[in-house]
Amino acid sequence: METKIDFRSDTVTKPSPGMLEAMMQAPVGDDVFGEDPSINALESLAASLFRMEAALFCPSGTMTNQIAIKCHTQPGDEVICDESAHIYQYEGGGIAFNSGASVKLLYGDRGRINSEMVNAAINADDVHKARTSLVCLENTSNRGGGSCYDFEAIRKIKEVCASHQLALHLDGARLFNALVAKREKPDQYGALFDSISICLSKSLGCPVGSLLLGKSDFIKKARRIRKVFGGGMRQAGFLAAAGIYALHNNVYRLKEDHTHARLIGEAIVKKDFVKELLPVETNIIIFELEDNAAPQLVEKLKDHQVLAYAIAPNRVRLVVHLDITPSMAEKTIEIINKL
Repeated sequence: METKIDFRSDTVTKPSPGMLEAMMQAPVGDDVFGEDPSINALESLAASLFRMEAALFCPSGTMTNQIAIKCHTQPGDEVICDESAHIYQYEGGGIAFNSGASVKLLYGDRGRINSEMVNAAINADDVHKARTSLVCLENTSNRGGGSCYDFEAIRKIKEVCASHQLALHLDGARLFNALVAKREKPDQYGALFDSISICLSKSLGCPVGSLLLGKSDFIKKARRIRKVFGGGMRQAGFLAAAGIYALHNNVYRLKEDHTHARLIGEAIVKKDFVKELLPVETNIIIFELEDNAAPQLVEKLKDHQVLAYAIAPNRVRLVVHLDITPSMAEKTIEIINKL
């Protein structure tokens, strides 16, 4: 049977032999008791990379984001984010359900907002208004086609937050893609954000897991909320070992995914049925069709063993990851050229 080339998401990756070996050799304990040495090592490694005080391992990026929002807000507060943000679009209404907070949506540039927009969105100190308490950014932006923030833009947003005593959280599900693409360092982000969520099971290729980073007192509070959310795990060190392996081995190679994405994008933009290709900055390719035939195009690609995802009636997304080999990328380009 012909091998499927799966671009539906970078969450479809399987652990590599090296990652599986690391998992098999992992020392474990009960993490709820704080006794899993592999979990402790992963949290320490992640915190040190970003020069933040502490980290917390959780089952998913949705959980790390939702814990952070819960920590930073009180019921009745308001959260500022872009209208395409994962925390708003894809986390099941969790901001309202878990934190009792409302959301003020901004309409940025491919998922990226700026300091002027944030400043204008902050509510006045008025009993009629929700108390603005948190700003959330997403880097890279999923619905923005893997777009990356300019670091200076983030620094200006931080200045606005600091002047209004607002917390600043980063949904960094694919932050390492941004770091590689922009040639930035993790500690630059650790110096600006009050909390950062990083996903291990997307571009880094782990089977499960995300990390929440912040100050020690913040992570202590987050640990309690994780327990309430049902996220306390026991011998999860087998999963943590995959995270340690990924942070040591799977970050630098992300540039290969970006190259494959760019080459595939170059083939897509030449097709007469494509209306627009969002700029390909990292590993996500999003293109808009001239008509509402995205589901039909996805089915046609599937006939050629290429799996893609229709994110709207007229938009298709492909996500490149470590299980996409150079030959798979070449084969995909051949198929696109024949469409």
